[in-house]
Amino acid sequence: MLLLHIGAIAALFFFSWKNLIIAAVLYWMTIGFGIGMGYHRLLTHRSYRVPKIVEYFFAVCGTLTLEGGPIFWVATHRVHHQHSDKDGDPHTPRHGGFWAHVGWIIFGEAKHSDTKRMAKYAPDLAKDPFYIWLNTWHVMPLVVLSVILYFVGGWSLVGWGTCLRVVLGLHATWLVNSATHMWGSRRFATKDDSRNSFWVAILTFGEGWHNNHHAHPTSARHGLAWYEVDVTWMHIWLLKKLGIAQNVKVAALDEKLAEREAA
Repeated sequence: MLLLHIGAIAALFFFSWKNLIIAAVLYWMTIGFGIGMGYHRLLTHRSYRVPKIVEYFFAVCGTLTLEGGPIFWVATHRVHHQHSDKDGDPHTPRHGGFWAHVGWIIFGEAKHSDTKRMAKYAPDLAKDPFYIWLNTWHVMPLVVLSVILYFVGGWSLVGWGTCLRVVLGLHATWLVNSATHMWGSRRFATKDDSRNSFWVAILTFGEGWHNNHHAHPTSARHGLAWYEVDVTWMHIWLLKKLGIAQNVKVAALDEKLAEREAA
């Protein structure tokens, strides 16, 4: 983790438009497709359904964030929802903002590989040979990508496309664990401390509408009002219109709107 941050800082001294564009596209694919559409709304909450090849592609994109394998990520997030801001929540800010943001990764249970817990909270994934393999070798896609980046643009592109991009993605995702349980507005009176945060939503393609999400965890749409920009939902909506996404679950402030969206 320390080396990644050092590499991210060093990358800033080797700016080029090529490096920036490639890093931005990879950020969109890994956080948007990998975390938002894949690990979170598809694999964790089953908010919609896509063909297995598309699902597996999203999962591989998720591994490129260096946030762990799909079984680990899904199990941890399901534990979070079951015990949100109570004893058992792996990353509640009630144990401190630093703990919620990164401390739980460095010092908490996340540093251990608890196979039984992962199988308990993600039994659907634990029965799939592909996800078992990907969870074990989740670092390899990033290694392969880094090698490709090196041959395309040398160490400067590795700095931007791997180090800087991964570090920004990690902190953006961790802000959902920390910032959106400390600051922001609350539309719904949930039993946890979840908040809606527009700036975290911008950084994470819609994951920042966290209070909406905790009120309607199985909804593929997190930004429920027209002004709550949810890019991940736009992607899912497009897949639905193309006939790729099926069984899309939608919550909305207006029940009639929800019915129209689900139709």
